[in-house]
Amino acid sequence: MTHPVLPTAELGTGGPLVGVQGLGCMGMSEFYGPTDSDEALATLGAALEAGVTLFDTADGYAFGRNEEFIGPFVRANRDKVVLATKFALVRKEEDPGYRGISNDPAYIRAAVDASLRRLGVDEIDLYYMHRRDPAVPLADSIGTMAELVEAGKVRHLGLSEVTGAELREAHAIHPIAALQSEWSVFARDVERTAVPAAAELGVAFVPYSPLGRGFLTGAFQDANHLGADDVRRTQPRFTGDNAAANAGLLAPLREIAAARGVTLAQVALAWVHQRAEVHGLTVVPIPGTRKRGRLAENTAAAALRLTAEELALLEPISGQVRGGRYADMNFTQVGRE
Repeated sequence: MTHPVLPTAELGTGGPLVGVQGLGCMGMSEFYGPTDSDEALATLGAALEAGVTLFDTADGYAFGRNEEFIGPFVRANRDKVVLATKFALVRKEEDPGYRGISNDPAYIRAAVDASLRRLGVDEIDLYYMHRRDPAVPLADSIGTMAELVEAGKVRHLGLSEVTGAELREAHAIHPIAALQSEWSVFARDVERTAVPAAAELGVAFVPYSPLGRGFLTGAFQDANHLGADDVRRTQPRFTGDNAAANAGLLAPLREIAAARGVTLAQVALAWVHQRAEVHGLTVVPIPGTRKRGRLAENTAAAALRLTAEELALLEPISGQVRGGRYADMNFTQVGRE
């Protein structure tokens, strides 16, 4: 498929205007094996040319080095780029496997200054709470984030992996422009409370991992086919019997892709894009890639419309998926709904 420049959508009421598909930049620095930095930089430029304007990073990606990596690109295109980054995921470089969560006000104030310094910008367009610590009242964490808006360090606020009730509570404290959580043919738990709340409040939804961390592309069958340092080797859906069972669930995607002359990735992304109509809200998925070819493939999917019959073929998949999204489920909203 070829594609025109992406159409645009507004992130939240009065939020920034962005291309209807963004770019997740995490994998350019960590988690999915070695990166060709020159190709990754070229991919950033190709994304902008295709109408991608929302570029997503976080302070926890490669211990801040992902922010440093995309910083020069952002600064060179500051009038075109809508920059999203996040705080709350606490990591220790001396213990790469460590994951903590902090929503403390003092931590938030220090985190935003560190991100601004690494990125080399004066203001962050969209600042997310990467994960919620239920022990910290939202009045404290969102209240502190609102102070960052008043101070001119942040333009708009976002949340990630929160429940519908948490989104409503946060939005009452300060308008939330976007909710970023995993949403794909394989992962639909957000449809229980988070998606309805976002639709009700006029909050845009930004699905991360809309390609199931690459599994929905058919690029790998299980974690044994991945490099030793690939984080997916630790994720339950891609290991052992779970992986074998889940690989079989791709059959409807293969059927549709073959009939349409498109790729599995394009079918999976088209499904996510059409959630906007199904649920009545703005949806801007952020598939990650480090390669221009994949970027072109992904953006083309925004123009693909699946029929009712094709959507019906995909409908049962999520209910049959085996294994959790993370080994440590503290990193999802499950259990707080």
